[in-house]
Amino acid sequence: MDTSMLAVVQASPQAAMQASPYTQQQPAATHLNVGRTPSTILAEHAPPAEPEAESSGGSMRSSAVRSSASMAIGTMASRILGFVKGIVLGIAIAGSSVTVANIFEGANNLPNLIFLMIAGGVFNAVLIPQIAKASKQPDKGTDFISRLLTLGVIGLLVLTAVVMALVTPIMGLSTSFTGKNLELAITFGLFLLPQIFFYGLFSLLGQVLNAHNSFKAYAWAPVLNNVVAIAGLLVFIAVSGRATTNPHTVDNWTTGQTWMLAGTATLGIIVQSAVLLIPVHRLGLKLRPKFGWRGTGLGATAKVAVWTMGTMIIGNLSFIVILRVATIPAGGDGGPGSGSTIPGLFALNRATELYIMPHSIIALSIATVMFTAMAHAAASKDLAGLRTSLAGALRTTGMATVFAAVALVVLSGPFGMLFSGGYETTGRQIGVTLSILAIGAPFYSINFILNRVFYAQENARTPFTIQCIMVCIGLGTALLASLLPEEFIIYGLAASYTLTNVLGPVVSHVLLRKRLGDYGGGLIMRAHMRFVIAALASGIVGELGLRLFGSSSTGGFMWSSIGASAVTLAVVGSVMAAVYVLVLKQLRVAEVDAVLNPLLAKVRGRLPSRR
Repeated sequence: MDTSMLAVVQASPQAAMQASPYTQQQPAATHLNVGRTPSTILAEHAPPAEPEAESSGGSMRSSAVRSSASMAIGTMASRILGFVKGIVLGIAIAGSSVTVANIFEGANNLPNLIFLMIAGGVFNAVLIPQIAKASKQPDKGTDFISRLLTLGVIGLLVLTAVVMALVTPIMGLSTSFTGKNLELAITFGLFLLPQIFFYGLFSLLGQVLNAHNSFKAYAWAPVLNNVVAIAGLLVFIAVSGRATTNPHTVDNWTTGQTWMLAGTATLGIIVQSAVLLIPVHRLGLKLRPKFGWRGTGLGATAKVAVWTMGTMIIGNLSFIVILRVATIPAGGDGGPGSGSTIPGLFALNRATELYIMPHSIIALSIATVMFTAMAHAAASKDLAGLRTSLAGALRTTGMATVFAAVALVVLSGPFGMLFSGGYETTGRQIGVTLSILAIGAPFYSINFILNRVFYAQENARTPFTIQCIMVCIGLGTALLASLLPEEFIIYGLAASYTLTNVLGPVVSHVLLRKRLGDYGGGLIMRAHMRFVIAALASGIVGELGLRLFGSSSTGGFMWSSIGASAVTLAVVGSVMAAVYVLVLKQLRVAEVDAVLNPLLAKVRGRLPSRR
């Protein structure tokens, strides 16, 4: 199996429930994103150009660069819109009572979870290599792709129909909702579960495009998804009002509101899938329904992907337990003490979306670049080169993620307010959850990069072993969190994520060192200590700056509105970043110049020259 394809499959972090620390092998967003869906994550990890393309001429290299740039811009646009969607969602359904918000989050996790667990790995781990191979045939893979799409569509329709028919027992098993809350969750599920089919269709069509070196539509389609979802939320707010002024409860919730909230969420997934039909048609493959799948090679490829599939299934099955624990605070009928005002899944999802963002933007980008060097070094048995690439990736990533962790802890309050709908209590709940999660953010990225080395060596079995260990630790601590009083369960789950994040690199390091030897651990540790010193200095400055914006008092400026929190973030965050860079410069950290000098050179090149 092509190692680059395997890396794509294994590289995707999840947001929300799927951004838990023991699920780094998953294919898909959200970024589930809390904020990200399987589709967005699949899009941002479209297969890179094949190595031979680089050596075939400058025009192909130029084309690859343009495609990569377009994909990067599309991914960033999707992330920004996903961030905006989270803010608008908070305005729409998060106020003095977040019960409906928690129920919606619980129901909205299921399509992502089911697709990734049952179909996502098959489509990515098994089918990507086959599509790429078939695309090189004289018919550009028309016969094979026609059979594949026929099989995929039938399978997805059957899967979606079965899941929807079993929505009641599935929702009852996977969540802790009861009574009217469970009834509303089931209603949401009927609107949201059709997404399974369209996630799969998007994945299939996207891989067909990628195999024919057409990447742009796959990267930009999730932007349309977010636009549709945001438009639906704005309509919801226009009709039903802001949650702070018109609190939504299970008792006053209407069918029309379900159509506007859950219906438009699914409509966004439909649009992003349907739009890919246009570029697929332009490939000129003349695809049509075609049956008969013997001799296609899918069976042999499936055997190669067995460890990948096992890793993913174990990780996703663990979400059922986590989802049940996370929905305990909103489990009852929405009355006093049953989750209407205490932190629930909405707070956990928003906080997870924030804490995973530095990893998604920084670590994934670095890992994508460094993986090629790792793979080449591993293929030529160049262990020294492999160690050098790994050490460089860890130091460069650490410079950004260590600061991001401290910044998220210090700025957790204003970040929480962005998603709170303007309600201070909800903002503080998200902020506390975020501050707990942020502590483990650098470790999450470290573990991610360490695991890339195993895949570079075409070793999927060791990550499977690591996954099993992490799942056991995560499930044990999650079950302990379920024993806490309801108002502390979400904080307990956040602590569970953080503990597993911290322990993950330890396990990976022990197993990797046996295969790779010393990869410069002392230098990496010294570099990270400098990062920590600089980040703590910026954190102290940031904390003092927050005091000027009323962070220490209830009803202070920072807590007064979403706009006030945004201003606070812009001012204090900028000051913290400047202090961090200045301290790093004083500590003579080489990585800061390696990152900043190219950027500064581009800025100087755009400035008018002085005579």
